[in-house]
Amino acid sequence: MIIGRLGADPEVRYTQSNTALANMSVATNEKYRDSNGELQETTEWHRVVAWGRLAENCQQLLKKGSLVYFEGPIQTRSWEDKEGRKQYMTEIKARDMQLLDRMDSGSGYEAAPKEEMSVNDSTGPDADNGDDDLPF
Repeated sequence: MIIGRLGADPEVRYTQSNTALANMSVATNEKYRDSNGELQETTEWHRVVAWGRLAENCQQLLKKGSLVYFEGPIQTRSWEDKEGRKQYMTEIKARDMQLLDRMDSGSGYEAAPKEEMSVNDSTGPDADNGDDDLPF
């Protein structure tokens, strides 16, 4: 689960089988006091990938700066680059998305958790449609 702001508009492309794939960059912030009592803030960037209808909904509903909640498993992929070096990428495979902003009468978003949009789609290439053994 992650709550953060998009660093750019979702990048959507389609696979050969015409399945939508959205790549998004989400920033999370942490504020803390250092050993000198000074307030510090750090930003961490996370890669989020959505598939199918969820990807298309992300493209329609989200834009740079949107406050959004994503839920899904974390996956690390590896490959060899052109020079033969092993590269790694860790990403969140979104299965659920909730827009935590609502459209303002102007051109921007304003926070409004009580009117959040929720979108859930499990049509990715390895979607698990089975029941979880969770007690809730």
